[in-house]
Amino acid sequence: MTAPLAPTAPHRAAIGALLCALALTTAAAPTPAPAAAPAPLATAPARAAGGGASASFDGVVEALRQTSIAAQVSGAVVQLDVKAGDRVRAGQLLLRIDARAADQASLASDAQVRAAQAAQEVATKEYERQQQLHAQRFISAAALDRARAEYQAALAQAQAQAAQAGAARTMSGLHVVRAPYAGVVSEVSVTLGDMALPGRPLLTLYDPAALRVAAAVPQTALAQLQAPAPVAAPQGKAPALAPAATPVRVELATLPAAERMQTPRAVQVLPAADAATHTVTVRADLAPGLAGVVPGQFARLWLPSDGTARGAGVWVPAGAVVRRAEMAGVYVPDAEGRPLLRQVRLGRTQGSEVEVLSGVTAGERVAVDAQAAAARSR
Repeated sequence: MTAPLAPTAPHRAAIGALLCALALTTAAAPTPAPAAAPAPLATAPARAAGGGASASFDGVVEALRQTSIAAQVSGAVVQLDVKAGDRVRAGQLLLRIDARAADQASLASDAQVRAAQAAQEVATKEYERQQQLHAQRFISAAALDRARAEYQAALAQAQAQAAQAGAARTMSGLHVVRAPYAGVVSEVSVTLGDMALPGRPLLTLYDPAALRVAAAVPQTALAQLQAPAPVAAPQGKAPALAPAATPVRVELATLPAAERMQTPRAVQVLPAADAATHTVTVRADLAPGLAGVVPGQFARLWLPSDGTARGAGVWVPAGAVVRRAEMAGVYVPDAEGRPLLRQVRLGRTQGSEVEVLSGVTAGERVAVDAQAAAARSR
């Protein structure tokens, strides 16, 4: 068996140099630093509304004057001069119903009037002759009485025929439908050839110069609204609050953002409450000339509140709100600090804050930066 060879001097020098290099490399290698903790998520508490708090209630735009024009006589619609969306003047012709039968009845009544008038003339002359004969004692008093009775009967018959002729002319005039006031045609329920029947709606007309917003408000929310002194109202009318003392606002979503919040001209609180919902109807009259506002549109009525009424919201920073399609939400940290998305219902926007009507309570903390919170929640 061959013995291992002993390293020579050059070999021992090379091995020593290699060991020294390894020692120096190990000593120079940096020690890995511990991972830095993530910065805490910036949050802010949801701010409760202050002394100028207000609560919102869903409402609808109504017309003070809206008329469903119905037929008073029967007949086919032979003329239709308007369509939905047309503006009409007071007294303008809207439609015409076939009046041939009514016209013939009116002509017959006029002929009967002329016959009755002729009979009246004969009775009048006969009565005058009988008076002369009675004065000369050629006839008895009984004959004079009979002549007087015939004269009075002929006079009454002529008056009755004249009244019937007037009624026939009135019925003939009902076949022509005219606008009762200047307004806008919102709906036309018939077409040419349709049969008009008494009571059947023909079209709907409203006055665009007089609109209001009506909303059902809980009874508990009316305390702040009724604080100002009411304006004296005529007997039988609901009390109205003076515009200058009415801290009520109307929000119209169809108007531009700068004009969306409107101050009503007057506010009316109906004197009766609904027995089923325990709400009271509040009406706010809008200023005339608001373009794009029509009856039936959605509106929101903002009433003064102490912050406890239903509909009174809290305020959060605008950057805390995240919108995804039709959903709006904010990130609320849990007990461990992880941001959780919570759906909310938004209200007004004032400056850098947004009102949250539901989903977040006053004092609850929300993430100020919704984008950063979304990235951390992944």
